[in-house]
Amino acid sequence: MPGDLDLRRLRGRLKGCLIGFQTLFYASVPSTMDVARRKAEEGAPEGTVVLADQQTRGRGRFRRRWVSPPGTNLYLSIILRPTVDELRLLNMATSLAVVRAIRSTAGLAATIKWPNDVRLRELKVGGILIDSALSNGQMRWTIVGVGINVNLDPAEHPEIASIATSLAKEAGHPVSRMEVLAAFLEELNVLYETLRSREALAKEWKSFLDTLGKTIQVRIGKRIERGVAQDVDEAGNLVLVRSDGSIATLAAGEVTLQS
Repeated sequence: MPGDLDLRRLRGRLKGCLIGFQTLFYASVPSTMDVARRKAEEGAPEGTVVLADQQTRGRGRFRRRWVSPPGTNLYLSIILRPTVDELRLLNMATSLAVVRAIRSTAGLAATIKWPNDVRLRELKVGGILIDSALSNGQMRWTIVGVGINVNLDPAEHPEIASIATSLAKEAGHPVSRMEVLAAFLEELNVLYETLRSREALAKEWKSFLDTLGKTIQVRIGKRIERGVAQDVDEAGNLVLVRSDGSIATLAAGEVTLQS
């Protein structure tokens, strides 16, 4: 295990917590999502974290490749079993936990691009991927995948150099992966326990959104919506005002800014 990722110290920080007290570490996996999905099907307890130093086939939303070199970033997937109603708020809780952790450990003003990209200076520094399995209307499991660029040098990866950054690049010095990981899991434990406090969660999450007030394009599958991002509701849905004044309420999609 890399010296900067100490599971014994992590367990000490998370004693009594649901999420992260059981953490499974792998030097390299194709994808932590795939490992976590298999563990969930095998009955791994809720709160189990699959953590890897490297992913060889890491992926983000829309199955895009997630650059995952060893020794630099955080790649983890968390097994949870929320209710269907709680699942709707999990995206907000997770992205908010990432923002809180970055702000407390690196002192950087992280924001959220709807629905769940975490950014610094409008450059992507973290991403979230959520996958669930239901059976007869009941939640069997939910996997929350999280990637945070901690000490990555984007210049070494031309495919993301213009759109991504890292905590180290923005802070001007290396940042402890261990501290960011522990802070994130601590924050997520608190937020997961209070998912039913929908109004307070949505209010804080909204305060970090950098999408509101901007003219955007949202791609939902083959459909494209354009307009001004006016607001988000308590479930995290985006309220978009089209040019003709009509309103669209969107649950998810890929956002790009329009000039």
